Amino acid sequence: MPNIIHSDTTASVSELKKNPMATVNSGAGFPVAILNHNQPAFYCVPAELYEQMLDCIDDHELEKLVQKRSKQALHDVDLDSYL
Repeated sequence: MPNIIHSDTTASVSELKKNPMATVNSGAGFPVAILNHNQPAFYCVPAELYEQMLDCIDDHELEKLVQKRSKQALHDVDLDSYL
């Protein structure tokens, strides 16, 4: 069954085992598709890109929360009463 590979760079599991850092670096900062029997098994993502992905996901979740709360009524709060 054909698979779509969401990466410009691929490497085999054997290549990853031989030299993990060279495999990561071969993607030049982008994900590397790791193939097992010519089928994508997983994506090797550099740490910096992974952090950016998590930030993007977090931003998306916060945006959904803001959209949900934007429909709520506003309430005046006296911050001095909490001191």
